[in-house]
Amino acid sequence: MHIEPGIVAGPKMALAHGTAAAAAAYTARLAIDDLRTHGLASFALRTVIAAIGVFISFEVMPHFAVGISEVHFILGTTLFLILGAAPAAIGLALGLLVQGLFFAPTDLPMYFVNVSTLLWPLFAIDALAKRIIPAATPFVDLQYLDVLKLSLTYQGGIVAWVAFWAVYGQGFGSENLAAIASFGAAYLLVVLVEPVVDLGALAIAKALRPARHSPLVARRLYHA
Repeated sequence: MHIEPGIVAGPKMALAHGTAAAAAAYTARLAIDDLRTHGLASFALRTVIAAIGVFISFEVMPHFAVGISEVHFILGTTLFLILGAAPAAIGLALGLLVQGLFFAPTDLPMYFVNVSTLLWPLFAIDALAKRIIPAATPFVDLQYLDVLKLSLTYQGGIVAWVAFWAVYGQGFGSENLAAIASFGAAYLLVVLVEPVVDLGALAIAKALRPARHSPLVARRLYHA
């Protein structure tokens, strides 16, 4: 998802700077919590893996422009379940930045808008997971319904943020609302595909369950 340049512009970008700064502060809090249980080397490795995965999602996997944005298979829930909230958040921000710097410089003016759109739904699924998944359940043992709830929350959050930015930047004109509707409809494909990918990734992780904790994955993946 990349909101088209110009959708939010001028003084209105101040809000995007604020939401991105708040996301950065919350990510720092998540990172501190992660470092307490994983260590710096594991945190760095998982962050790099997340950034590479995000870049592949943006540049290698199929993506197409619809309405006011682009539809990507971001797989944010997969990153969260396998790598943890903080590495996933930093990976999303880094992957988006690398793409903007080297492959799509026209997207850079919208970086703070786009990074807010990616990170706040991730924080939402982190909070949701703490509520609906028992503390004694490793992520590899999740059932389809739990994964679907997380995926719907993440992808629904992205659509909601895109719609918010579009209305905030361009108002309630019929053309703008039609563009929002077409983007939301196209994103249904991602909503259908991502839970299957999430479950596939968890099944592979379960089959490869290491004898002890691996620094390449979040501790919660295998341990309650």
